[in-house]
Amino acid sequence: MRFVVIGGDAAGMSAASRFKRNMPDSEVIVLEQSNDVSYSACGMPYNIADPDRELDDLVVRKAEVFRSKQGIDLRTGHRAEVIDREDHSVQGVGERGEPFEIHYDKLLIATGASPIIPDLPGFDLDGVMALKTLEDGRKIKSFIRSRGVKSVVIIGMGYIALEMCEAFRELDIEVNMVKPRPVFLPWMHPDLSRVVQEETERHGVNLHLGLDIKAIEKGHDHLLNVVCEGIALQGHMVLVAMGVTPNSRMAADAGLELGPEGAISVDRSLRTSDPDIFSAGDCADAYHVVTGQKTWIPLALRANRAGWGVADTLAGKPVNLKGVAGTAVFKVFDLEVARTGLSLKEAQTAGFHPVEVAIKAPSRAHAHPGSTTLYSEMVADQGSGRLLGGQLVGLEGAVHRINALAVALHQRMTVREFSQCDLAYAPPFSPVWDPLLTTANQLLKKVTP
Repeated sequence: MRFVVIGGDAAGMSAASRFKRNMPDSEVIVLEQSNDVSYSACGMPYNIADPDRELDDLVVRKAEVFRSKQGIDLRTGHRAEVIDREDHSVQGVGERGEPFEIHYDKLLIATGASPIIPDLPGFDLDGVMALKTLEDGRKIKSFIRSRGVKSVVIIGMGYIALEMCEAFRELDIEVNMVKPRPVFLPWMHPDLSRVVQEETERHGVNLHLGLDIKAIEKGHDHLLNVVCEGIALQGHMVLVAMGVTPNSRMAADAGLELGPEGAISVDRSLRTSDPDIFSAGDCADAYHVVTGQKTWIPLALRANRAGWGVADTLAGKPVNLKGVAGTAVFKVFDLEVARTGLSLKEAQTAGFHPVEVAIKAPSRAHAHPGSTTLYSEMVADQGSGRLLGGQLVGLEGAVHRINALAVALHQRMTVREFSQCDLAYAPPFSPVWDPLLTTANQLLKKVTP
């Protein structure tokens, strides 16, 4: 069998490596348009914050290792452009600009996602950047070094934007953040969102909410002006961090079905609407374990797991992936921020009749030194009592606690069932009643007995 993979990052290389282990006599060809494969993209903000580290420290496995030790025909600098389903072939352009055509028995599309860049004047100016690939990280780090960057404007206030504002402040760079929507973190409970906002502002970040961006213009002394309603924010660099969009155009042009947000539609075995073509990673959709409906939540674990799933299915060990809960964690200066499942608004949109509780609780036992406040929120369906989601914010204990909620969502637990879970206790780590159990007990008062 000839297995061709388009895309050499998390999903693509996970699939290629596992398939080659499962089927060592098969031919595996990977087409990657860049020269980077298998790297920790999530580590880029923290690497950028450290001027003594090189971005290449984030490379997990170099391209030559895949070639020499695993026998994978990894072709970097090869951009796939067209999928011919009838001919079972992929056409594109090689590293020296030469056209190529490769035939496949089975194909995996793992083309990832790209940053959203508004179609507005000035977003193509020198110094306007986004962060998605390792090469993006190199450019940002090099720009900071070579230009002596002292101020940055970040457009957006999502995960990457908040992680990067911390990185810039670590480098003593002035940061202004701006977004069109008036709410800081619209998916988060207002009490928890307020804590994150105050932490961000406490570290000297200037937040500008509810301002439409009109353009970016060149200013004096190598400054860029981000022109908004009634104000112009200046910076030596502009980081566009408005989210990402799935790279699904090639699949759409080939006539494959698309799902939510234009992601490539796949079944639970990662197969597309063409039985010989699979898709995995940030370009593909998934099933949500709470709603049972299709969703698009691009996260690293899903990409790697889906790559493995494709490889196992092709090797005669069919998989049936349950789906995702949207579990995500990130760091904002000294705060841990975590979420899983549905917010109250998302639960309403999905057709549930949700109720919600948000509490404050100590992170450690009463009178134990070092205890801080942990903010906890949970959502449940009022009639059935089923747990639908949760959020945590705190200086300690938020990130790992969210995993308990994620497991509960995968097991379709009710709030009452979760409230009876035997969670660990010791004074340095938790009160006797863990904050999750306290939240669940309060939420029980709102669900139908």
